[in-house]
Amino acid sequence: MGHMEALRVHHKANKRGHASNEWLDTHYSFSFADFYDPTRMGFGSLIVINDDHIKGGHGFGFHAHQDMEIITIPFEGSLIHRDSMGNEGTITAGEIQVMSAGHGVVHSEVNGSDMDPVKLFQVWIVPREKGGAPRYEQKKYQSDERMLLVSPNGEGESLIIQQDAWISLFTLNAGASTTYTPRKKGNGVYVFVTSGNVAVDGVRLEERDAYGTYSEAQTVNISVGIDAQLLIFDVPMETR
Repeated sequence: MGHMEALRVHHKANKRGHASNEWLDTHYSFSFADFYDPTRMGFGSLIVINDDHIKGGHGFGFHAHQDMEIITIPFEGSLIHRDSMGNEGTITAGEIQVMSAGHGVVHSEVNGSDMDPVKLFQVWIVPREKGGAPRYEQKKYQSDERMLLVSPNGEGESLIIQQDAWISLFTLNAGASTTYTPRKKGNGVYVFVTSGNVAVDGVRLEERDAYGTYSEAQTVNISVGIDAQLLIFDVPMETR
């Protein structure tokens, strides 16, 4: 692993990719499907944040994945999961789902309602190693001020992924300030604003904007404008 240069990226919400059809409206934070932007090729091992809105009665039919950690975070409505491992379950806002595709898995994700939309973030992280057995987990989480959703070792109430990566959900009041320090050397921090507005290292971010940074000695400084919710991705910057 070579030495990585310091990095700062500011990704505006209105520069994301966008795709829409009769049942799906989605925005891509990084290059995905028909959206290609050479300045948005992922952030280290974090390669997908899709902001999916799925109409009632629709969803993603059975399709295959391998060698990917897939994290689904609904924030409105419900989603029915089925997969080739025999798992079937519904997740709603306040729950999180993790699927390690491993050497291969087939799954479907369909709106749990015939009428109401489901809105979710779908996140893909490159795993530590290829292959391995696929696995699936889901659980409710409490929306504390700083909530760890995903980790390599399941600390606290978090779900495990096969990578040295942590995903946190920060729910912060107007005027608050806080910091975030990566949990592992060589990791970068990518802050995605789900609602409200904040300044991260002095860079102002509105809803659905993001800011990513990597440096040798980094603590990210966050100051809140209006009440805000942030997804914070702490991820390896170099992937095998």
